[in-house]
Amino acid sequence: MDIKDLTEKYEDYIVKMRREFHQNPEPSWGEVWTTKRIKEELESMGIEAKTFDRTGLIGTLKGRKSGKMVGLRADIDALSIEENTDLSFKSNNKFMHACGHDCHIAMLLGAAKILCEIKDELDGDVRFIFEPSEEIAEGAKYMIKNGALDGVSGILGMHIWGNMEAPKINIEKGPRMSSGDIFKIKVKGVTAHGSQPHSGVDAIVTASAIVMNLQSIVSRETNPLEPVVISIGTIKGGDRFNIIPDEVVMEGSPRVFNLELRNQLEEKMRRVIENTAEVYRAKAELEYIYATIPTINDANISKIGHDSVEKLYGEDGLISMEKMTTCDDFCFYGQYVPAAYAFIGGGNKDKGLWYSNHSDKFDIDEAALPRGAALYAQFAVDFLKR
Repeated sequence: MDIKDLTEKYEDYIVKMRREFHQNPEPSWGEVWTTKRIKEELESMGIEAKTFDRTGLIGTLKGRKSGKMVGLRADIDALSIEENTDLSFKSNNKFMHACGHDCHIAMLLGAAKILCEIKDELDGDVRFIFEPSEEIAEGAKYMIKNGALDGVSGILGMHIWGNMEAPKINIEKGPRMSSGDIFKIKVKGVTAHGSQPHSGVDAIVTASAIVMNLQSIVSRETNPLEPVVISIGTIKGGDRFNIIPDEVVMEGSPRVFNLELRNQLEEKMRRVIENTAEVYRAKAELEYIYATIPTINDANISKIGHDSVEKLYGEDGLISMEKMTTCDDFCFYGQYVPAAYAFIGGGNKDKGLWYSNHSDKFDIDEAALPRGAALYAQFAVDFLKR
């Protein structure tokens, strides 16, 4: 049987798994039941599974030849979102698989089923990586530290995308997602009565100027051909209408695709923040947290994945998509081995399914699930043959 036939055989299993994991979501580093269930499924297939001191696990399927190994990765954590759907399998707790990680688990388990059927035809081994804590960008580094990539020569990850047409697949070389760092700015002024602002140092006015001046980095210090986003997500200060507060705290996130530019951004922001504060007689501190680097698809791995989709579903199975200023810690695998990230369309407007990931109404057209499983499996076969 070929991959498409085997995928059809396991369609019901893949959907069943998605619904089971959707109904029982667990947050980052809390995926205890999730890890246990995945381990049970892998071991029932005869796949060697290995857990670690926290959550997450890897499974290794031995092929007919040894010496080459392909990695397939799925993330497994949910979000602290209360689900707002009428699904019969909606979340039974205060968390939600609003980013589709339930789908990723199901697709990779489906691929494991398929590959087990043809293991005697595989020209190498397959490493299944079920990564915890992706949502807080800690899982990939943890898995790498625990040997998930040991022996792996290349890796494929994928993500279900709620507002992309199902069941189309996108896989392209080059930058696909931006870096995603975090910053906090603390502005210190001197409190004063609202009627006498001159007697203090206005932290709110200073913070407002900082917000605006940071955008000059985007518009006047960066090549317009290099996308940069510097967004402020929270700004908090003061607790009474007629008192000028002495402190304002802001938090935000910068996004870039260029690693060199990312490495310059903290210094540029610090200069703008501190000098702006000085103009207003205030003080300002920047805390900058490096979270994820850009996700850049390896050309060779992307070509194998692209050809795998064509082999399965023809040119019509593919769709083009612009790179996005979202981020994913899958990026860290690419620092060690050639890597590529694919996107699977989960949206279907005719069925009323067109939700952004992280929406409390997030749901997908389950017709996308078998295609994701098939791509994982076909990619593994094709990679090991090269």
